[in-house]
Amino acid sequence: MTQADSKAPIHRLALRVKDIAQLFNSMDPTPFLNKDLDPRANEFIESWASTHLVNSRFHLTIHLEQWPADGDPTAMLTSAIRNHFIYKAELTRRRLRQVLSQGRMSLFIGITFVSLCLIAADFIGGLGEGAGYRIARESLTIVGWVAMWRPMQIFLYDWWPMQRKIRLYMRLGSAHVQVVQGK
Repeated sequence: MTQADSKAPIHRLALRVKDIAQLFNSMDPTPFLNKDLDPRANEFIESWASTHLVNSRFHLTIHLEQWPADGDPTAMLTSAIRNHFIYKAELTRRRLRQVLSQGRMSLFIGITFVSLCLIAADFIGGLGEGAGYRIARESLTIVGWVAMWRPMQIFLYDWWPMQRKIRLYMRLGSAHVQVVQGK
């Protein structure tokens, strides 16, 4: 743990469940260590965590009414929660790479298109000074710059919420998990 991590605020969440199965997606055929969390449990944990500062540390306490017969489930639940959120971080990281790749391609197309539009606008501007020429020149200029809208949206606005989600998932993946018996 770094010095910055040790100064990060700790936020605690208590989950109360009847048994372990309530935490996991019943449609997921894999064993507990790789299981997806139940969508409602995931949404609850994620929405709770997203209300805290990005550098926060999380402690999850799971209160189990029915303790498993095979012993303390803390290690298994810690691993399952860690795997779930690390996997979500990786999925979001892949999606971010796709969005940035799309942004680079959109930027290339946009720059090419705006260049052609501006060249055509200059050419039309050299043909005459009438209203029709001015309208055509200005229209080409506007259309060219509108083509840059999507790449600018990607590079100015779309990437950072995804990056924030990745950091959130990584923090949740490293959350301290404690399992206690009872309500």
